[in-house]
Amino acid sequence: MDKPILNVEGLSYVYGNKLALNKVCFSVNKGECCILLGPNGAGKSTLFALVTRLLDSRDGCIEINGWDLKKKSAQALMGLGVVFQQSTLDLDLTVLQNLHYHASLFGIGYQQASISIQRELERQDMYDRRFEKVRELNGGHKRRLEIARALLNKPSLLLLDEPTVGLDVPSRKAMVEYVHGLCERDHLSVVWATHLIDEVRPSDKLVVLHQGEVKAEGSVESICEKQSTMNISEAFEQIIQKQS
Repeated sequence: MDKPILNVEGLSYVYGNKLALNKVCFSVNKGECCILLGPNGAGKSTLFALVTRLLDSRDGCIEINGWDLKKKSAQALMGLGVVFQQSTLDLDLTVLQNLHYHASLFGIGYQQASISIQRELERQDMYDRRFEKVRELNGGHKRRLEIARALLNKPSLLLLDEPTVGLDVPSRKAMVEYVHGLCERDHLSVVWATHLIDEVRPSDKLVVLHQGEVKAEGSVESICEKQSTMNISEAFEQIIQKQS
């Protein structure tokens, strides 16, 4: 069996006197959409900060594509694409300028970057907006642009931290469809952090994070069976109530 694309073992992190993560363990396989589901303050963003090396923990291990993030950071991070909760786009640059700048950070040559940029913008139905400044885009198009940017280096793992916050319902649904399509068609592995139940599909792997700990992990069906519920919304509510 192939190694997991992402493997997290015994990961803990402390802010001052507060234990933000406590011995978190889970893995994500190739082509898997893993929903990291938890209420606000569960530790989702802290986990993402550790996986992206914005924070460092002495406790636990993170491997991306088999590379230990502490020992081989550059190799591990090359396989990673990230969309943070807070936008990091330059509002005064055009769509193209934002993407070319990001590609240059990964050492992608201009010609190859242009090919990749056109491909990703066309898949997002945004190629005709390539000369617009980012500040002229609505929230949904900005999020599409951030996903296009995250895919330029052809990562094997895409992290999405609450990517639909502030979007209207049609934009949210379109993003859920698009990202699941990447898993199905391109065999991309995804970790999608959210507190919204309606972003979970029956085919997803689910990791329920609450108070810094993994309270449940597995398929949607298996978690519902374990909680003796008919749907994941009821199962999630039961898990959170038991641990509060």
